[in-house]
Amino acid sequence: MLFAWCDRHNTMRMPEIIEKKRDGFELSDAEIDFVIEGLVADRIPDYQIAAWMMAICWRGMTERETASLTRAMMYSGDVVDLSDIPGVKVDKHSTGGVGDTTTLVIAPLVAACGGTVAKMSGRGLAHSGGTLDKLESVPGVCVEQSMDDFKRIVREIGVAVIGQSGNLDPADKRMYALRDVTATVQSIPLIASSIMSKKLAAGADAIVLDVKMGNGAFMQTLEDARKLAASMVSIGKHVGRKTVAVITDMNRPLGMAVGNGLEMKEAIDVLSGQVPFDDPLVRVCMTLGSYMLTLAGVAKDAQEAEAMLSNALVSGVGLKKLRDMLVAMGGDPAYVDAPERLVQTSRIIPVYPNRSGYVGCINAQDIGLASCMLGAGRESKSDSVDPAVGILMKKRYGDRVDTDEPYAVLYVNSERRLDEAMQLLDSAISICDEKPEELPMIYDVIE
Repeated sequence: MLFAWCDRHNTMRMPEIIEKKRDGFELSDAEIDFVIEGLVADRIPDYQIAAWMMAICWRGMTERETASLTRAMMYSGDVVDLSDIPGVKVDKHSTGGVGDTTTLVIAPLVAACGGTVAKMSGRGLAHSGGTLDKLESVPGVCVEQSMDDFKRIVREIGVAVIGQSGNLDPADKRMYALRDVTATVQSIPLIASSIMSKKLAAGADAIVLDVKMGNGAFMQTLEDARKLAASMVSIGKHVGRKTVAVITDMNRPLGMAVGNGLEMKEAIDVLSGQVPFDDPLVRVCMTLGSYMLTLAGVAKDAQEAEAMLSNALVSGVGLKKLRDMLVAMGGDPAYVDAPERLVQTSRIIPVYPNRSGYVGCINAQDIGLASCMLGAGRESKSDSVDPAVGILMKKRYGDRVDTDEPYAVLYVNSERRLDEAMQLLDSAISICDEKPEELPMIYDVIE
């Protein structure tokens, strides 16, 4: 075999590495390093990288291979060193969903409980909202902070959420762009290594992963969500980072708000105590936050952690942490004190059901796409967003609806795709005669 000859003579050629993976054999650490180093240095052309990734899609990777790939990607660029910040630095990552405002709630709450949250986040694309876009809905906020300023904010406040540095994980940037155009997106090893290499390069000591499952998520089945969660937790174990994955539901928007300013306002409402504790968004936040506090060593178990988080929410200390972080990043605190100013639009349009009944099946992805059509999201990374527009759901799954009360409200500044957005929103909601059975919010925890 060609790859055996390659190994014996300690020389490597990309065709033989592609052939080896194509035929189902395990790649060595040296071979994976060779591919990633060649990719970043432009020594290996895109068509060979694409063929190699297709072989991975077809044949998969072992736990060791996936961890090795993640490590190589992590060290392909800058690696953030947070060792000069006291305490266990804990991060949280969501695989992407609709109405997912958890970071804006959890990060300040965990900091208010004595945790240290140093997080680098991303922007929204397609139907999935991005934390950076939500932060930027507050006028003045600058998410592009220098590393010195990032660390200073974390030391002073206990929490900072910023954009990724320019040279963080360049291998992932190249691979991600190629995966999108070569039908190699849906590969568990490639997804897991993409997520974990960025998280590890960002310097956190402990990571809590929110793996979304359902029609509004990238993992649409529980089986695939478990595979991805287990793979990422395994990577964390291989590289010596405390990692927990929580599989949560995305067969409906998590919060009631879908849109950047709307979601920021909803986070402020949660931290202001205006949202009940049994609300799905609050319940998921409490679970994720509890794991963050226990991994950080701030709480001894989930029960103690949840009590701490509840106290920080009720006392208003969590809201103060969010306010302090936004101010430290240049934001205007007046918008925290009066969050309705975040969602001032030219029109507010109520949407009514065409019959009475109960809200049944919801297509969360279509609701996210409808919000994007209003200007809340982007179809390509270069698109701009309107921070004020979006969709505010008035009814949840299982709620009673009647034709004389709206199930949603649209916040609109442009009429360009309004009709299309309204049609998509209407088709995303099914009304049934009987109240549907309850769905779980949390399906599994992989530790």
